Amino acid sequence: MGSGKTTVGRLLASKLGMEFVDLDEVIMVKLGMSISEVFSRYGEGYFRDVESEVVKEVFTNVSNSVIACGGGVVVRDVNVEVIKNNSVVVYLRVSPYEAYRRLMSCRDRPLLNVGNRLEVISKLMRVREPLYLRTAHVVVDVDGRTPEDIVNDIIKILSSKVF
Repeated sequence: MGSGKTTVGRLLASKLGMEFVDLDEVIMVKLGMSISEVFSRYGEGYFRDVESEVVKEVFTNVSNSVIACGGGVVVRDVNVEVIKNNSVVVYLRVSPYEAYRRLMSCRDRPLLNVGNRLEVISKLMRVREPLYLRTAHVVVDVDGRTPEDIVNDIIKILSSKVF
């Protein structure tokens, strides 16, 4: 959350001549409502169920694409297995403070509709960091960097490794 997945993903796809797929957008189209609406109407469990369905559909049927996943996709092992087995995973690592700074004015994040956002972000990251690290093939730190710089770094790393 707040790492720049969508911004970097779109730019990376454009530079590589690939399609860009945002899993949250796919979920919104499928359900006909925003992620916030899904959370408020049906809860996080329902959202995660739909997210798992979409992960399987997208990662097994889409090729030549850059796919941005929501930050919580790693909480289910079935998602991690599908994602790791069908793609090269780049983890855009952001510090809690940088994520907080980027998300200060954001109102459409259901998990952040609380008083102390920095505390919630820090807690989520402590829980999710090991999950991100076990899922990722590549880790790129993003604090203080431009999307263009991050994309160039990703391209350089991916072109120098065999996956």
